[in-house]
Amino acid sequence: MILTALPTVLLSFLLPLADATAVRRSIPRPGQVGQERPLITPSPASWDPTKTYKKRGVISDLAGDVNSILSGLGSDVPSYVASGVPNFFQGFPTGGDVQSSLGLNDSQVKALPTQVLNIPGYANWTDQGWNLRFHGNVFKQPNITEQKLNDLANVFLVGTSVQELPPPQASQARNLTAEIFILQQSNQNVTFNLEPAPSAGTSGGQGGGGAVTPKGGSQQIKFPIPTDAEGDFDGFVQINDAGLGAGNSTSEIQRLNVYTEGDVNGNATSYLIPSTGLGIISDIDDILRVTQIYEPSLGLLNTFAKPFTPWMNMPDIYANWSRTLPNFWFHYLTTTPEQVTRNYMDFIYKNYPGGSFDDRPLNFSDVSATLSIRKFLLDKVFQTFPQRKFVLIADTSNSDVMRDYPAMVTDYPGQVQCIFLRNTTNTDPGDKFPYDTSGFKNVNVSMYMFFVVPDDLTNLDIANGQCVNSTIKQNVTFGYQGLPDGINLGNSTKKGAGSLLAVSTTWVFAAAMGVAVWAL
Repeated sequence: MILTALPTVLLSFLLPLADATAVRRSIPRPGQVGQERPLITPSPASWDPTKTYKKRGVISDLAGDVNSILSGLGSDVPSYVASGVPNFFQGFPTGGDVQSSLGLNDSQVKALPTQVLNIPGYANWTDQGWNLRFHGNVFKQPNITEQKLNDLANVFLVGTSVQELPPPQASQARNLTAEIFILQQSNQNVTFNLEPAPSAGTSGGQGGGGAVTPKGGSQQIKFPIPTDAEGDFDGFVQINDAGLGAGNSTSEIQRLNVYTEGDVNGNATSYLIPSTGLGIISDIDDILRVTQIYEPSLGLLNTFAKPFTPWMNMPDIYANWSRTLPNFWFHYLTTTPEQVTRNYMDFIYKNYPGGSFDDRPLNFSDVSATLSIRKFLLDKVFQTFPQRKFVLIADTSNSDVMRDYPAMVTDYPGQVQCIFLRNTTNTDPGDKFPYDTSGFKNVNVSMYMFFVVPDDLTNLDIANGQCVNSTIKQNVTFGYQGLPDGINLGNSTKKGAGSLLAVSTTWVFAAAMGVAVWAL
């Protein structure tokens, strides 16, 4: 059974909540700025996830080609699952639906405190000066009883329940569920207070992320456009340059803390990025943290139940880049839905150098939009910084990565420095999803590397364009790879490209409908 009806099922649990009462929290008076902190302010709820188990769709027969293999998965598996986009967290109820199902009237909603998700942004330099990107969401959190949150969370937990979980994991299940069922606030005006940021991130050393604290930059910014129907705001605003280094004359990245007026939880650190230099655009799941989205039962377990865990010694690799690459910009780009972004930001800033952030906004909610959001966000960064060069890093389990990363080489000549892809079929035998390397056929083999463990990235002089560790055999066939019994489609005709990527000898296509699309 596919989960296209999931939102309806979830809402059915919400219908009895007519007795929900408003949360009353102490918030700053108008004009009062919240406590200044350099990092995202943690949510008052705990962040320990929940336990899940689910596995479906075992495939034992190899069809003649990729299309027949995928069609053989049966009606329980939508076609887009084969593209790495499982049907989960799609079409969640909007604020109006949540309000109606909770039985809240407008007066009760009005009594709820307004909250702001403030996502770490970046600024570019133009002839008019610095333009800082502000983006995030304005929402209200309805008060739902613990019992009803348990009922809602249990919809996500296959093979277990909140009642069976250890207390920290049960709390995380309720917390994540509450994050999803929020009341988005449209037509809201947001005001921010900017201050020089003394630090950001941890593992990159003192200060994190290779950025500096500017001498000035303190100011108040009123975002000029009200929030949209989903409560989102996103746009560049010109800021006062007093005390800030000009982006066309400094090579240093400067940090500013951005405090949302009226919400002490709406704090972030943003980065002023010079016109030229080198940076990295990094995926998160299965490259920075252990998610295993290609094994649905483990993917859910690692997201809902287990604390976010770094993948091997990847934090050491990023810390080394932060220390040794001057003015290296870290930008974290995930297709995680906006509602659960705080979990990811908290994980990044506890384990990796500080940097700006992109996620999937609420208006990118259906499957086709989810498939296009990564390219949309990549284009935004590349077009905003046409003179900068970028390292792109992710893993092979995402079809959009395999398509979009090589496309950036041709779409933006000279801007891609290196592409690094963790070959998850080599590092984790549980990954049975085929992946398509055909996009790399016209990319110079010296520009990309499929790697196995983080140490494969050590001692590469990426600042000078050394992208390949010669000890790591590549074996790219420029077609579908990771098929059953070691079969790979395509023909490796490019010099130095090798023959085959190592693959598992048995293919069990674990295409459970519970894989989180936001874990891509």
